[in-house]
Amino acid sequence: MTAPPNFKLGIITDEITENLAEALDFISSYSLGYCELRDLWSKNVMNLSRAELNRAKHTIEDHRLKVSDIGSPIFKYNLPEMPARPEKRDIFRSDFTEKDSDTLLKKSFEIAHFLGTPKVRIFSYWRVEHPEKAYPYVRDRLAKAAELAGRNGILLVLENEHECNVGTGAELGRFLREVNSPHLRGNWDPGNAAMLHEVPYPDGYRHVSGLFSHMHIKDVKKDPESGKLTWAPVGGGFIDWKGQIEAVLEHQYSNTMSLETHYRRPDGNKVESTRESLLGLLKIMNEVVA
Repeated sequence: MTAPPNFKLGIITDEITENLAEALDFISSYSLGYCELRDLWSKNVMNLSRAELNRAKHTIEDHRLKVSDIGSPIFKYNLPEMPARPEKRDIFRSDFTEKDSDTLLKKSFEIAHFLGTPKVRIFSYWRVEHPEKAYPYVRDRLAKAAELAGRNGILLVLENEHECNVGTGAELGRFLREVNSPHLRGNWDPGNAAMLHEVPYPDGYRHVSGLFSHMHIKDVKKDPESGKLTWAPVGGGFIDWKGQIEAVLEHQYSNTMSLETHYRRPDGNKVESTRESLLGLLKIMNEVVA
């Protein structure tokens, strides 16, 4: 089963394995066209050496794939004016702070250009108890980052991350409209919105439609006894992915999407967990276009 030609679909490679060649073998085996880079060879993409970046580029070219975006961890740390307590660390092999931001931004632009993508994913700082109070600081900081990105021919895509200050579709839509920069767009993630108890589709999507240039796909389920939300294979949770896919087609969304598995089978096998989630997604996509 493959993705219909209507979709520019890829996978975040480290959700499969941190061995890039093996991850790209998997992606290619389903005739997908894209990969998103976050962790490679036990390193965050922002910490790769020039030799490792060269290796990555050649490996991607050998597989005839394109990079959808650079999955950076920029602004996924404490906001200095209002730090989260206790301070968190990004789980994806990064240990950066705000003092690194300008250097990280410039480096991410260089990496993006080198690997042939105009897009760099960013965040909105660790979520505080009252995100509304952090909002003006986050807005002003990311607006400046967007100006810098524009001068460097880069588009920043802000992910709604449930552990960051912009976590829902409503929050993302408001933020993007207020910053109102052609160099800052959304990375719409319905799964993250669900973790903050927003109904991703149609409610969250209503706020972000037309405002995002990249999209993450994963699913969420609720334990009937505990009420706890956990990751699920696509099609195995409560997100209306059929409705969401129909909507992006109707609205002629023509940008990239990445499967971000997150779900793990009981045996913990990342490859087979991703396969299960991908097959669920492909089934939905093919039903929608049939």
